[in-house]
This record gives sequence, structure tokens and C-alpha cells, in this order.
Amino acid sequence: MSATSSSPTRRTLLATSAAAGVLSLLPGSVTLAATQPAIRPFHVHFSDEALADLRRRILATKWAEREQVSDTTQGVQLDTMKKLARYWASDYDWRKVETRLNALPNFITEIDGLDIHFVHVKSRHQGALPMIVTHGWPGSIIEQMKIIDPLTNPTAHGGTAADAFDLVIPSLPGYGFSGKPAAAGWNPPRIAKAWAVLMQRLGYTKYVAQGGDWGNAVTENMALQQPPGLLGIHTNMPATVPASITKSLAEGTPPAGLTTDERNAWNQLDFFNKNGLGYAIEMNNRPQTLLALADSPVGLAAWMIDHDDRSQKMIARAFDGKPEGLSRDDVLDNVTLYWLTNTAISSARLYWDNAHNPTGGFFDVRGIKVPVAVSAFPDEIYTAPQSWTQKAYVKLIHYKKMPKGGHFAAWEQPELFVQEMRESFKSLRPSI
Repeated sequence: MSATSSSPTRRTLLATSAAAGVLSLLPGSVTLAATQPAIRPFHVHFSDEALADLRRRILATKWAEREQVSDTTQGVQLDTMKKLARYWASDYDWRKVETRLNALPNFITEIDGLDIHFVHVKSRHQGALPMIVTHGWPGSIIEQMKIIDPLTNPTAHGGTAADAFDLVIPSLPGYGFSGKPAAAGWNPPRIAKAWAVLMQRLGYTKYVAQGGDWGNAVTENMALQQPPGLLGIHTNMPATVPASITKSLAEGTPPAGLTTDERNAWNQLDFFNKNGLGYAIEMNNRPQTLLALADSPVGLAAWMIDHDDRSQKMIARAFDGKPEGLSRDDVLDNVTLYWLTNTAISSARLYWDNAHNPTGGFFDVRGIKVPVAVSAFPDEIYTAPQSWTQKAYVKLIHYKKMPKGGHFAAWEQPELFVQEMRESFKSLRPSI
């Protein structure tokens, strides 16, 4: 079986409607042009039956007992999950985000034997800078939806025509509406090569790339590969940790002489290594064991929410009626996408692929030579100090320590993120 044969579009094909000229697909995930050109249109629609089944499963959740502590040290609290489930089953409306997704130009194209889904929004302004933006886990293209209009239509959002971008926002292999690889090997370097093919196929001869989380790993690998046309990159989760710091973290003792920002970063990394890596360790080693995530929507939501301590607490506050950055609908838009596309396991395999085709530690310096811009958010897994960043990237063109925001930068703080994109790549625009 080829990799593409396991994609949602091919796996669920049931009938062809000659009159309508489209392929009809169940469980209602997509509608594609019957001619299937190299780049073909994509439409999102899940069936009423799929949504009814989701609600039934939420209401039938078998709940565990309450945690034994008064904080989150044992994981996502039961009270948070019950509030999430009540809202999900009674008030949440998937059709709203489906409408927003379909208002965007969505496409599918086959690259290296796999169907790749992407959103492609072109600016009406001449001279727009093309940018490919990559999400991470537990994210999706939902992360970037708030930044699309401000970046492609800057004059309507406090910018000028000179700030315009063309945006390409792909779904990672095994995520969202992209195909699910049937064989191992889709690690960040391979994805980076596929993204370069995508940009070439779209006709872009000069462009920039952006990413956080896995999106950073893919984007930095693009920078290492230096495909023709890549002018520079931006990251909101940079890999800047010096080898001496990695060694000291393993030993559990911070080195002497750290600046305030460096010690803060060391503390953040130490906390994450000791308290936040459980999900990654399991997906690195045994992603297929997580079958319960494909059977329980509430179990899937809990797994996804518990990515990092600060994000988890922010999401819990949203379900307590105190939203900041992300709303309840934001959170459930993303979780519901994972559920309806049944990508809990296929997305987790990216961790296994990366662990079994190692290209260095996630935060290790990679030796990138192309221009790099960095936005350091305070509630990220670690806030990269400027001193480490300057050493990690020999062509650092922008660094800014942000006033607020965390792991899901574009999603949580779209206004700040948009401003950072405008500032980060300003010096590269004369090159296009």
C-alpha cells in the first residue's frame, strides 16, 4: 500500500457523482475536484452523524476519580475536564469553524507519495512576501487562522501595503487533512524537503519560513537544507541551548555565571525536563499504545491540553470563565479537528519518527547559516535569552523579548505575532 492510499481523502472514497463533477467522500471529511490536478481544491465538511457520535461519546465519558492534590502536579484537573465536556456536548458548534475554514482557499497536493493539505492565501498587494508557516503538536492550521487576514490584508489591520505577505499554511503529515503516512520516515528533515517542493510547485522563487514547536524543527531544517529561494526564517520556539547548558541540565546543577535571563531559561528547561516531558516520552517510544485517544474524545482533550504547564493552566482558566489568549472555542476547535480526522495516533508518530531518525536534541543549536529572526515569548517552554540566540544564529536579523504569550504564539497573541512578522522580515523584502 502506498503512503497516499492511507490518506483521509483516498481511504474514505465511496462514490463519484458525474453530474456534480466531484468525488463524494464519507464520513463527510472533504469534497475534491474529480479531475484531481497536481494541486486540487479541498472543502471541509463532516457529517451530522460524525458530530452526533462525538456528542454521544462525550456524554458517555467514564470519569476517573478526582486528583489527590489541590494543584496540577498530577495532571489536568478533573474539574477542568468536566467543565470542558459540558461545554463541548451542549454549547460548542463545530460548524462555525468549518465555515471559517471553508472561507479560506484550501488545497491538496501529493508530495513524495503523500497527500499534503495546505491553506494558500495570496495578498491583493503587489510585492507581497511569500511565507510558509508550520504548526506543531498539539496544534494544527487552527493555530494560524487569526493571523491570516492581518498578514495578507495589512492595510485593514494597522499596516501598510509594504507589510503584505502571501501565506502558505500546510498541515503536517499525519495531522489534520494531510495524508497519514503508511510507512515510517516522515521526520522533520523529510518534511522540510516536502515544504520546499510545495513552495516551488506554487511558483515561489523567493520566500521565507516560520514555525514553532515541530514547526520550528521543520523550519530550521529548511534553513539547514537551504533550498533555492529561501531567504530566511522566523521562529517563536528557537533551538539555542548551548551544549554546556544541556550537560548541566542532565547533571541537575546550573553553571555559575549565568545572567538573569540565562538562569530563567535554565530554570524553565529544568522544570520541563522534570515535569513536562511525559507526553513526549510516550509518543517518542510507544505512540501506537495511545489507542484510547482514538476512542475517547475527552481522553484526547486531556492528553492534548497537558502539553506544557503554562498553556495547561491558561486553558483551565478559559473554562473557568477567565479567558486570556485562548477561548473555550479556540481550544475545542483544535481538539475537535483532531477527533474528526482521527489523527491522535498518526500525529503522535511524528515523535517516534524524530526519535528514531535523530538529528540532535530539540533545543540543540543546529548551525544555521541563513538569516534568522526570533521572538522570545515569556510563557514558552523556555524563553531563549538574547545571548544564547546571538551565538546560535550567525545571521540573526531580529530578536525581541515579548511582553506576554506562550507556546501557541500566533493563536494566543495574534496582534503581537503579526507585528513581529512585519518587523522580522522587513530587511529581507528588498530581495524579492
